[in-house]
Amino acid sequence: MSGVDVIIRLSQDVDVPAIAAIYRHHVLHGVASFEEIPPELDEVARRRREVVGHGLPYLVAERSGRILGYCYAAPYRSRSAYRFTLEDSIYIDQAEVGRGLGRALLTSLLDRCAELGYRQMIAVIGGSDTWPSLRLHAALGFARIGVLPAIGFKFGSWVDIVLMQRALGLGASMVPEHPDLTDKGRSHERDVCRSPQDQGISRSHIL
Repeated sequence: MSGVDVIIRLSQDVDVPAIAAIYRHHVLHGVASFEEIPPELDEVARRRREVVGHGLPYLVAERSGRILGYCYAAPYRSRSAYRFTLEDSIYIDQAEVGRGLGRALLTSLLDRCAELGYRQMIAVIGGSDTWPSLRLHAALGFARIGVLPAIGFKFGSWVDIVLMQRALGLGASMVPEHPDLTDKGRSHERDVCRSPQDQGISRSHIL
């Protein structure tokens, strides 16, 4: 099988329709999201702006101008003591599942969040048998830390939540150098977006 270059880059406003279409499929056909009605385009755009407004990465995988998947990190909880902890979300076009896109997206996300100074990443995975997501996170160093059984009800069945966690950077080995991480993260992300060398783009050779 020949390799194909996939670009992992920061998302842009023009990507929102493709992002919304991918998410719509997962809402209607899977338990990765506990939403049951797909959000409108404006709502998807608002959610993306909120993530970017926190100075956090919202990434897309692109091949030949087509968005194949997306991944982002958001604050795990709003209360201030949680400020070094994030939660990841990742969704892949159904036709592209199993081709390494999830690993490429999530690897880039973890690296960027560690560079921003965050210390922990949480994965909240819908369904105890959602093996693609469970295996992806395990392969990238996440440990399974708990299960919330039958916490959701979708498609006429009870759905579990699996919690997984991975340290970022120094993790809990040292106290943070910059206690006010929010401002630091926003400043860093702006610098990354302006960089003429990188522009937030990396290339992955997906087989």
